Amino acid sequence: MANLRDIRNRITSINNTKQITNAMKMVAAAKLRKAQLRMTATRPYARKLTEVVARLVANTSSENELLKVPEETGRVLVIVIGSDRGLCGGFNNNLFKALERRLHDTHESFLKEDRLDMVCIGKKAEDYFRKRNYSIIRSFPGLFDTLNYSDAVQIMEKTSDQFIEGTYDQVLLVWNEFKSVISQIRTVRQVLPVDPDQLVKISGLQDDDSEGAIDYLYEPDTEGILESLLPLYLNTQLWSALLESNAAEQGARMAAMDNATENASELEDELRLKYNQARQSAITTEISEIVSGAQALSEE
Repeated sequence: MANLRDIRNRITSINNTKQITNAMKMVAAAKLRKAQLRMTATRPYARKLTEVVARLVANTSSENELLKVPEETGRVLVIVIGSDRGLCGGFNNNLFKALERRLHDTHESFLKEDRLDMVCIGKKAEDYFRKRNYSIIRSFPGLFDTLNYSDAVQIMEKTSDQFIEGTYDQVLLVWNEFKSVISQIRTVRQVLPVDPDQLVKISGLQDDDSEGAIDYLYEPDTEGILESLLPLYLNTQLWSALLESNAAEQGARMAAMDNATENASELEDELRLKYNQARQSAITTEISEIVSGAQALSEE
């Protein structure tokens, strides 16, 4: 009977866990819907702004500080966007490990010479890279609890100032781009200095595009407009990455909790089968003992 009691307790425990994972899946689904609405509302604006900046950069010889490529890269800053909470499958670890591989392939000397710093957005990012002794200069745990555009502006303005001052010669942005509920694209992109070729690639403009060959007239002048739009472009890049990462996180959590619920259901079914088998075996044993006892009494 002890065995039956243990199995029954396990079934109860698994059923409680299944209810929790199912509730978490439903919460993640609701949050995903809101995150997708914000993300899809921002995408057209971000894409058009990138296109405008790409046209401006292609048609001017501006010496804007955010466009200048340093003669030598002395120090690198990496802005990595993770999540504040776990239970979202490989959402965080897959991104962090991909970033580490990338850094060891392309920035090995910076790591060895301690010339690479990090800005971690999300508690999981901070925990992961701090344990591995990376140089973290700023961290923003809990940012996704009240995700606002002003947060992105604050982070990017500080980063831009450090780039202009010469503290950093290259800034990379790392995040999970939302593709579908079960799929994310791990993205590493250079945001500073602003790369004209990358602008053309992101915006979708082509050199042989007839529309791209149009000669626009800008008022007051190209340099003045670019001076105003480049900081806005950088702020929007980080804001878009935050929204994409938030949607990808909720999608990953919903998928992970759905898998956990299904696994719990399967395990519960297996335990119920074992419980019924054990119960039937116990009943059969008791009947056999009763019959044997009755036969023994009748023989006396």
